[in-house]
Amino acid sequence: MTKMIMHGCNGRMGHMIIDLVKDDKDIEVVAGVDAFGESSYDFPVFKSLSECNTEADVIVDFSSASAVDGLLDYCVSKKVPVVLCSTGLSPEQLEKVKEASKSVAVLKSANMSYGVNALLKVLREVSPLFAEAGFDIEIIEKHHNQKLDAPSGTAIALADAINDSCDDKYDYVYDRSTRREKRPKKEIGISAVRGGTIVGDHDVIFAGLDEVVTFSHRAYSRAVFGKGAIEAAKFLAGKAAGMYDMADVLA
Repeated sequence: MTKMIMHGCNGRMGHMIIDLVKDDKDIEVVAGVDAFGESSYDFPVFKSLSECNTEADVIVDFSSASAVDGLLDYCVSKKVPVVLCSTGLSPEQLEKVKEASKSVAVLKSANMSYGVNALLKVLREVSPLFAEAGFDIEIIEKHHNQKLDAPSGTAIALADAINDSCDDKYDYVYDRSTRREKRPKKEIGISAVRGGTIVGDHDVIFAGLDEVVTFSHRAYSRAVFGKGAIEAAKFLAGKAAGMYDMADVLA
């Protein structure tokens, strides 16, 4: 049985993961951490990791970028693996994640869903074919009106998968309003839409002469991310120090 601490237990994803774990016989939540107080769970809830005295095999984090520094410090000091799901991390924080992975197992993925990670694999295979044929590449992502960061981490991951497979020859463009010129060939346009309660939509468009090929992923419920995080937690428990992602879980 994998023992898990839910970091950000009072958030929407925290609540969802806790409910999903109840139906999984291979993992249990032994403690929660959330700065916004306690809840009526059947496990202890702490306002900070510094107060947490519960031993666990892994931490699942769905909190905020501001809480990640302290989380990494705790995981390194306690040697507890962490599934890091918070988004909007700064370049300095991303470097800290890499440094922490030298001491403890860290699994970080821009998106925890099976479908998105399968799409990343497909894009790495097909993108060089479209690039060689001269197709333009655009990514459009849509999320709910409460999302703080733009573009989404998933959109960047999709662009990175394409660019890595094409020898990093593309630049990313987020806004064309300040220029008046034809579209350069060596760019990937990334557009963000925010509105309503959209859980997460991503379209990767390959636009060629007289034809368009689009790869799309739609998330209809946050449960797809929660299920992925739980599988990642069970995978990461007991793993050696290093950087992992969902591709390792799905392998």
